[in-house]
Amino acid sequence: MEVQKSVQMVQQIFEEKFGAGSRILIGQAPGRVNLIGEHTDYNDGFVFPMALDFKMTMAARKRNDQLVKIYSIDHQEQVEFELNGAIFHDQKATWSNYLRGVMEILRQAGVELCGVEIAFHGDVPQGAGLSSSAALEVVTVVVLQALIGFKFTPLELAKLCQKAENQFVGMNCGIMDQFISMMGEENHALFLDCRSLEYQQVPLELDDCRIVICHSGVKHSLVDSEYNQRRKECEAVVTALQNAFPEIKALRDANLSQLAAVCERITETEYQRAYHVISEDNRVLESITALKAGNLVEFGNLMNASHDSLRDDYQVSCSEIDLLVELARVVPGVLGSRITGGGFGGCTVNLIKAAAIPEFTEKLAQEYQAQTGIKPRFYISMAANGAKIL
Repeated sequence: MEVQKSVQMVQQIFEEKFGAGSRILIGQAPGRVNLIGEHTDYNDGFVFPMALDFKMTMAARKRNDQLVKIYSIDHQEQVEFELNGAIFHDQKATWSNYLRGVMEILRQAGVELCGVEIAFHGDVPQGAGLSSSAALEVVTVVVLQALIGFKFTPLELAKLCQKAENQFVGMNCGIMDQFISMMGEENHALFLDCRSLEYQQVPLELDDCRIVICHSGVKHSLVDSEYNQRRKECEAVVTALQNAFPEIKALRDANLSQLAAVCERITETEYQRAYHVISEDNRVLESITALKAGNLVEFGNLMNASHDSLRDDYQVSCSEIDLLVELARVVPGVLGSRITGGGFGGCTVNLIKAAAIPEFTEKLAQEYQAQTGIKPRFYISMAANGAKIL
C-alpha cells in the first residue's frame, strides 16, 4: 500500500474507533532485510541491512488519564490497560506485547507515561523475517516520544526497543533490527558494528540490479528454541577460545586459525557454528569493499557463500528455503541468493538484474509451488528511510 493511502486509512480507522477531535499524530517505521551478515549481531560482529519500503504506520493521541487503548487494524482487535500498576503480558493478544514492552521499558528509564489511544497497521510481511516486530517497537517509541516529549537520542531509542524485546517479549535478539528501523537512509544500506554501534551509511548503487525478496510461505516453529541454542553454542566456543587467547571477548575477535587451535576442546557442532560466524564477519567486510568498488558480481558471490554457510555450518535453513535458492541460482541474471533473517523459513534475499525479474518470479513461482504446494510471494524494495513522524 502506498504511503499516503496507508496514512489515510490508519487515520480514518483511528477516528472511527476513538473519535475525531484533538490533534492525531502519525508515525512510521520500516521493516528491514539483511543483505549479508547473519547471526553475527549477537556475537559482537558486523551486519549489513537495509530498511524496506514496507512500514508500520501508527496514529496516536494523548489522553487525560492513565488508560491505554490500542487497536490493531490487521488483527481487528483492541486491548486496554491502565498505567497505574505494572504492565503485564497479554497471553491472548500477543501482538500487543511489543507495545506494552516499549512502555514498560520507557517507564523503567524514568519516563512519565500518560494514557494514549493508538491504532496501527503494517504492510511489513509478518512471519517473513523482515522485522515487523522491530518496526512496531520503533514506531511505538518514536510516536510516544513525539506525544510526551521525553528526550532520548535515536540510538538510545533503538536500545530501549531492543531491551523491550529481550526483557519483556522474551526474544533474545541483537540490536540490528531496531537499529536499522530507526536509522535507515534512503538509497543506502547500513554497515553496523554490533559491538561499538559505530555505523556507516553505504550507498547502494545497484545500477541495473535490484533487491528482490522471496517469501517462502513457511515458518517452522524451531526458530526461537534453535536461535537460543545457537547462542549457547557460540558462547561455549568463546569460553574455549578465552582459555587459549585471553584477549578474545566474542567470536568477532577470533580468526579461523585460532578456532582451529581449540577444535579439540569443543564439539564438532560448536566448531561449525563458530566457523560460520567468523567467516560471515569476513564476508560482510568483503561485501562492503566489493560494493564500494562497484563489483556486484563479487557481492553476489559473497551472498551465495553466506547462504551455503548458514545451510551447512550454522544449520538454520530448511528444505523450502534451500529449494528457492537452488531455483534462483540457475536463472540467468541472478547474481546472488541467500536466506535472510533468523532462519527455518521466512525469506530469501536476491540480487538480480532488473531485466531478469520476470523470468525469476515466473520460474520460482511455478517450480516452487509444484514441489511444495506453496505459492511464494515476491517483494521488490528500494532502500528506504528509517522511522519518522509525518
